[in-house]
Amino acid sequence: MTLEFIGLVGAHEQSESDAGNGKIVDIPFIKAFSHAQEYAGFDKVLLAVNTRAPDSMIIASYVAAFTEKLGLLVAHRPGFQAPTFAARQFATLDQLSQGRASINVITGGDSGDLQRDGDFLTKDERYARTGEYVQIMKQVWQSDQPFDFEGAFYQVRDNLTEVKPLQKPRVPIYFSGASHAAVEIAAQHADVYMMWGEPLEQVAARIEQVREAAKKYGRENEIRFSLSLRPIIAASDEQAWARAESLLAAAQANIGGKAIQPDSNVGSQRLYQLATARKVYDSCLWTGIAALSGAAGNSTSLVGSPETVANAALEYYKLGVTTFLFRGFDQLRDATEYGQYLLPVIRQKVAEYEAEQKRSSAA
Repeated sequence: MTLEFIGLVGAHEQSESDAGNGKIVDIPFIKAFSHAQEYAGFDKVLLAVNTRAPDSMIIASYVAAFTEKLGLLVAHRPGFQAPTFAARQFATLDQLSQGRASINVITGGDSGDLQRDGDFLTKDERYARTGEYVQIMKQVWQSDQPFDFEGAFYQVRDNLTEVKPLQKPRVPIYFSGASHAAVEIAAQHADVYMMWGEPLEQVAARIEQVREAAKKYGRENEIRFSLSLRPIIAASDEQAWARAESLLAAAQANIGGKAIQPDSNVGSQRLYQLATARKVYDSCLWTGIAALSGAAGNSTSLVGSPETVANAALEYYKLGVTTFLFRGFDQLRDATEYGQYLLPVIRQKVAEYEAEQKRSSAA
């Protein structure tokens, strides 16, 4: 199985434990952070979406212009523009970046954030709309003849778009969402199903749930799985745990404590329940920041030396996770250290595991 690492590029440096410098669009940081992750060996970076933040597609286009190999995973919310128009945008980005574009379809999020952009549909309605949206995008990317579409949310007549993705057959689709409705749409359309960092038992159950849902579409072996984590590494396990406690204290001072929001998505609700039940799961999965922040996103950490964290990542790989989305709390520092100390160790352990699996099969 192909191993993939995804980082993150935001418009400015900020995290739960870092208040940032006050800039909303920090051009030197965007350049430095992108170059650091390209040099560190990340395959892609996520460009996240939020109503308070600069536009992810425009930032991605900017990053594409001064990087050479770094993939661009653009978070995108269906429903705020026509799917045919969005498909042209992604196809154009893929052409300009020479085949580096991917889409992270974000249907949910909390209802309040969606309503700030005027979206008042229910969650089930949003996912039904997403299904039509992604289906139309795929047709735009792959059709060589004009097509029509008649759905509950979208109607398209005589569409034939000249600009096609450089990647064939189309732009890769990464899908986020933990609800039953999300799993159903992912089962039909996702190339990669993305999860937040939960304990091994829960991740294994989710993978099985998605694969089972995909069976009815004949896609149970086509979907890959991604896990999002916030590794905290140091020279020793003891130093890493000390750093985790220091980051928690800084986050407490920066953001205070936040309870789960009543309109939070299913993924946040699941994560918050886990985080408030225990501080540490499995060998080194730490929930301190998730509990403090109301689990409002990717917020669980693998804590320890690079060897310890790589061993923990390998256990997820054995379950079927082949993509890891890593971002730190000290973003620029962490990205550099991941590339120097962590990613090579994970790659080595995965290669050794795969070699052993081949030897066992041959025997």
